[in-house]
Amino acid sequence: MLFQFHSQDNELHLLPQSRFRDVGLSERSHLQEWIAKNPDVFDEELLIIQKEFGHFDETRERLDLLAIDKTGRLVLIENKLDDSGRDVVWQSLRYVSYCANLSKQEIVTIYQSYLDSQNHGEMASDNICDFLQVEDLNDISINSHNNQRIILVAGRFCKEVTSTALWLISKGIQIQCFKVTPYQTMGTTLIMFQQIIPPPEASDYMIKMATKEIEDEETKKTRSARETLRLEFWTELLAEFQAQNIDLYSTISPSTNHWLSRSTGVACCSYYLIFTTKEIRVELFLARPLARENKYLFDELAKNKGAIETHFGHPLTWLRLNEKKASRITYAYPCDL
Repeated sequence: MLFQFHSQDNELHLLPQSRFRDVGLSERSHLQEWIAKNPDVFDEELLIIQKEFGHFDETRERLDLLAIDKTGRLVLIENKLDDSGRDVVWQSLRYVSYCANLSKQEIVTIYQSYLDSQNHGEMASDNICDFLQVEDLNDISINSHNNQRIILVAGRFCKEVTSTALWLISKGIQIQCFKVTPYQTMGTTLIMFQQIIPPPEASDYMIKMATKEIEDEETKKTRSARETLRLEFWTELLAEFQAQNIDLYSTISPSTNHWLSRSTGVACCSYYLIFTTKEIRVELFLARPLARENKYLFDELAKNKGAIETHFGHPLTWLRLNEKKASRITYAYPCDL
C-alpha cells in the first residue's frame, strides 16, 4: 500500500492501486523500457546488454532483458505485466539453460549488437571493462560455471511461482521476484518496485544459508596463486585500516577479487581499492545512469581540485572521460605484484 501525506489534516490518504492495462501501460513499451533505462530499480548496479534476446538455437523464445551484474554474472530479467502466470519460473529456467553456455566473446558480441541498435557509438568491451572495473577483459571471467541469476517482475505473483522460487533459493539458485504496482493520484502515475522474494530483510541470510554447502565445498579446492595473494593482501590491508582507525572499509570483507568497493553515500558513486599486477590504486568512480550527472559531479569536484589534492597529499589523475558515461578520479602507485 502507498499513502499520500496531507499536511492540512495531518492524515495519510491511501492511494488507489491500479492495473497497468487500466492506465494504458504495456509490458514491452513501458515496463521493459523503464527497466532497460533504469536497472537501479532493483537496488543494485546492472549493465543491460540486450533486449528481446532470442538467439537461442532451434527456438523462437525471447528473453525480455539480459544484463551483467558487478561480479560478472549474467542476470536474466523476465517481465509480466499484471499477473506472473504459473509458468514464468519454468520459462526463465529454460532461458538460463540457453544462456549458461554463452562465452565471454559471445556476450561481448551480444552487447555490441545492442549498443549498435541504440546508436550509442560505444564499444561493448570498453563498457564492460568500465562496469566491472578491470583493465582488460582477459583478466576476468564472465558467466562462469552455473552462476546465472534470475529476476522476475510482475504486478502479481501466483502462489505456485513464489513457492517454487523459494525452493530454488534453498537449492542455491539466485532468483528474485519484484512486484511492480502503478498508483494514480491527481493525474500522476506512480510506480513502486518492491522485492518480495526473497524478503529484503532476510535476503542475505537466505542466500548465505542456501549457498553455504556449495561454498564449503568450493573452499576445499585449492585456490590459485593469484586468488590467494589477493585474499592475503586484502586481509592484511583491512587489518591495517582497523589498526589505524580508518573505518571507510570497516564493513567490507576480504575478497579474492582484485578490487574492493565502498559506497560514498551517493547512488552509483563508489570508492574503489584496486590491486593489479602493475599497480595498486585508489579511485572515486562516478557511474550514475546518466552521463550528464557524472560530468556534473566531476566538474563540481574539479572546481576544488587544488584543495582536494592538498588534503589528499598527492596529485590526482582527473579522468572526465567525455566519450564515456562514467568519470573517475584516481591515484595509482606503480609496483610489480
